[in-house]
Amino acid sequence: MPTSQRIEKVKRLLSLRQPDLRVVLEGVTIAHNASAVMRTCDAAGVLHVDIISPSPEFLTINRAISTRAEKWVETRVHAAVGECLLPLKTKGFKVAVTHLGKDALPYTELDYTQPLALVFGNESEGVSPDALALADFKIKIPMLGMVQSLNLSVAVGIILYEALKQRWTKGFFKQARLSNEEFETCLKKWLSSSTEGQAQDTE
Repeated sequence: MPTSQRIEKVKRLLSLRQPDLRVVLEGVTIAHNASAVMRTCDAAGVLHVDIISPSPEFLTINRAISTRAEKWVETRVHAAVGECLLPLKTKGFKVAVTHLGKDALPYTELDYTQPLALVFGNESEGVSPDALALADFKIKIPMLGMVQSLNLSVAVGIILYEALKQRWTKGFFKQARLSNEEFETCLKKWLSSSTEGQAQDTE
């Protein structure tokens, strides 16, 4: 049974979650990177992570890397780009893909206070043409080195903390932004995860 202090902590942190800021991983093939992204998303207040992969069984989360952050992130797996992004666009989300093309905006110029799905491609090829076709925005992180890429989790962290800064400035973290129904659903799940964690720690 969670302690009263644990319950209050769970409620407080859940109230900071941003349901209209999602991270989408397309075609990620390295489990280490996906695990690190989960940890980053939890730290930045992201509740939903979507994974687009025909073979998600190869992305087993490494708990030593994620530090079990996947317990606090809602993950959905999709077989195709359209299956993931089209329903989000119908709900009013804009889609921003990371892309190194000349027409991409510097990541700091995007408004992250709008409902937004941030799409990150795989480690070698980036986002697919299908994802680019559905993008409302293309964004890039300036690169000054010989190697024109960053580790996936680093790129996710840089962009998410720009989003966190903008949302913090606009007061997005002053009150819970989840619906009452989603808050209660997540609260039950988080408290259950807390109980499981305590049991494992005593084993």
